[in-house]
Amino acid sequence: MRTLIKAGLLATMLCTSAAWAQAPSAVGLWKTIDDETGKPKALVRITEENGALQGKIEKLFLEPNVDQNPKCVACEDSRKNQPIVGMTIVSGLKKDGNEYTGGEILDPKKGKVYKSKATLREGGKQLEVRGYIGAPMFGRSQVWQREQ
Repeated sequence: MRTLIKAGLLATMLCTSAAWAQAPSAVGLWKTIDDETGKPKALVRITEENGALQGKIEKLFLEPNVDQNPKCVACEDSRKNQPIVGMTIVSGLKKDGNEYTGGEILDPKKGKVYKSKATLREGGKQLEVRGYIGAPMFGRSQVWQREQ
């Protein structure tokens, strides 16, 4: 009986440590939610390359009466006049404790690039993405919902 109890405790400890080791990742498909309207804006696929996260727009949620393949006319870099769908809007985020920091995010509507950080919430079901100028306190956040 003691052997059985010891085996059960050992199995519990191993399972618990394995669960702790597999912290959620920001890699995946995310539905972006407009922080001003509360409506879905896009689906962004976040991938990891060389230890840094990148995010590309896969789909836009647009009203039927607007251009369904808009271009980034306000962009000021190499993305100017490029289609927004397929565009990389998040880049360079690196894991730093419980956050991803040191990245950039593009607002295609304004054509502006901001410094960025992101934090997983709700056990990895939400991603709080903050774009800012200078310091994080000078910016705004959106909470994205994991799609898969």
